[in-house]
Amino acid sequence: MRIFGSLHLVDLFVILAYLAAVVYIGKRATKGAGNEEGFFLAGRSLGKLYQFFLNFGNATEPQGAVSTASLVFQRGVTGVWFTFQTVFMNPYFWFMNTWFRRVRLVTAADLFEDRFDSRGLSRLYALFQVVVACVFLGFGNYVAYKIASSLVVKPEIEWTAAERSSVDDYRELKGLERQVVAGTVALPDAAKARLATLRDRQARGELHSYITLLRSLPFYLGFTLVVGAYIVLGGMAAAAVNEALQSVLIIVFSVLLIPTGLAAIGGWGEIAQKVPGQMLDLFAGPGGSPVFIAAVLFISIVQNGGLSHNMGIAGSAKNEFAARMGVTGNYLKRFMIILWAFAGLIAIALFGVGGLADPDIVWGAMSNKLLGPGLIGLMLAGVLAGTMSTLAAKALAISSLFVRNVYRHLRPDATQAQGVTAARWTIVTVLGLGVISAELMGDVESIVKLVLTVNVPFGAAILTIFFWRRLTAKAVWWSVSLTVLTILVGPNIATEVRSVRQSTALAVLSTTAEAKPVPVYWKQLVRIHPEDPASALEGRGRFNLECYILGKLGLDVAKLAPQGREAVTFYFDGLFPFVVLLLVSYATRPTDRARVDQFYGKMKTPVGDTPELEAAGMAETRRNPGRFDQTKLFPNSSWEFCRWDRVDTVGFLICCAVSGAIIGLFVLLLKWAA
Repeated sequence: MRIFGSLHLVDLFVILAYLAAVVYIGKRATKGAGNEEGFFLAGRSLGKLYQFFLNFGNATEPQGAVSTASLVFQRGVTGVWFTFQTVFMNPYFWFMNTWFRRVRLVTAADLFEDRFDSRGLSRLYALFQVVVACVFLGFGNYVAYKIASSLVVKPEIEWTAAERSSVDDYRELKGLERQVVAGTVALPDAAKARLATLRDRQARGELHSYITLLRSLPFYLGFTLVVGAYIVLGGMAAAAVNEALQSVLIIVFSVLLIPTGLAAIGGWGEIAQKVPGQMLDLFAGPGGSPVFIAAVLFISIVQNGGLSHNMGIAGSAKNEFAARMGVTGNYLKRFMIILWAFAGLIAIALFGVGGLADPDIVWGAMSNKLLGPGLIGLMLAGVLAGTMSTLAAKALAISSLFVRNVYRHLRPDATQAQGVTAARWTIVTVLGLGVISAELMGDVESIVKLVLTVNVPFGAAILTIFFWRRLTAKAVWWSVSLTVLTILVGPNIATEVRSVRQSTALAVLSTTAEAKPVPVYWKQLVRIHPEDPASALEGRGRFNLECYILGKLGLDVAKLAPQGREAVTFYFDGLFPFVVLLLVSYATRPTDRARVDQFYGKMKTPVGDTPELEAAGMAETRRNPGRFDQTKLFPNSSWEFCRWDRVDTVGFLICCAVSGAIIGLFVLLLKWAA
């Protein structure tokens, strides 16, 4: 019995059973969350298994599945590199998890107090991460809604005239674009004008391929209420236990669409018949070029260093080997990405190239078309599970930042219980801001690019903290400020300045191989006067300030392919903060030598396997902070890179081998499909 659009009573039962389970887990975990270390870091007691689940659950979010399937649906399998480049990051995580465990702090903001004795930088990082959290939490909410809304579809018989017109015009647009790509018959002038008008309406978001009954705000509020309930109750312990449950559901929902999708298109062999050949090549075109892949990998490594939950996840490990073994959870995600990519390819075979007005609903549209009662509920529960796990880790990280690096600065005498209470209220506030953020979001592709860069300002600073003694607090202030203005604020507020968005010099279009016009400097170019075919154009969405600057420096960005412009943008965004950090550090006074010695002595001291060994090791380092200096790779320099030991080397080589095997498996599967 269908009770809400295309949603069945059985689906509703599955979803409610899952939501009840996660709240119950949060309630059970309340006992261990009475103090700050227990609430934020589960008492630093989580072993290898929980680290596996924490890393897998936090890395494997439904927005990854949805964005990967959406990008593959739009670009072919090369669209997978926005997420699959992380397969090259796993050997890096083998070391990164150790750094965040060895630093022995509770939050990433503590780094700035520990390294520079700068409470100002600590507070700046904490407040900046509240803003960043709004992006991540909003993205999670937005993706969950996109899938849920496409599963609760309004029957065609109930469409209004305006809704029917929106869908009919979308179908007309796709028909005209197919004629252009085919090139068998030249479009008459009237059809060309109609195509331009429809493309303009599509850019404005006025065309739709389906109509949903689900409204965004009520969905966000209900969804956030459940996440808040179990995290407010149980903290990190609740998050860790829920990751185990949610990880199973994520695997289930990642697998569900593959066999059902293959059956719907007529079997594995139909992929080659219904998907254009170039869309099955992992390294075809600019999107699969080594230059583009390296650009996305580079920006990912930089921004990853600034993620607020790094300290919470790695810091909750009982020892550094347990923290390192969290990389196994990240490896399982790489297999999930392969499944998500094939879901996108099956969607191309199912709906046709460009067959959906909104590519962001690929996952939901496939679920609605392929799954029956009960399975749709399981899919939706899996989506909610994965999104909740991600929101939980982010909300916990932000609450710990606020309590330790803002609240305790204002109320240093607050008790542990008061700190936990403040953390819980912070979680409620941040989750609420995530709802507002989700309401303001647009398309998945733009959000993916924002997520890749939003943590770059502090990511560059934290990576440099770990390895360069000469870094100064003033350099961090300058780097963060200038980078935020250049790659985040300027590009995203440019569209609010009329003289900028309507500048004819910036209304530049290039043409793709499919004869589709693409803006050079803007996400979209639309007519200033929609009803006038001869109207001048104005920019919408993000302004590519990076390409504008590079153009002024002599690079002909208009001649680059769209993915080429994306690549140079990522290189600019990743390199810019490091340049500022280096220049300003050399121009300012070094940090106190004794403080710096203690910091790097601690970073070289292995974490003890027992509390007694840990205390003894750190006591010796405080007495002699240079006792491990013989391990430095460059002994007489200010660079703190250390020589690898046996665990470093063997683990790195194994990680590289597994990464290579996963890429090889993906390539073989694609060749088989083609």
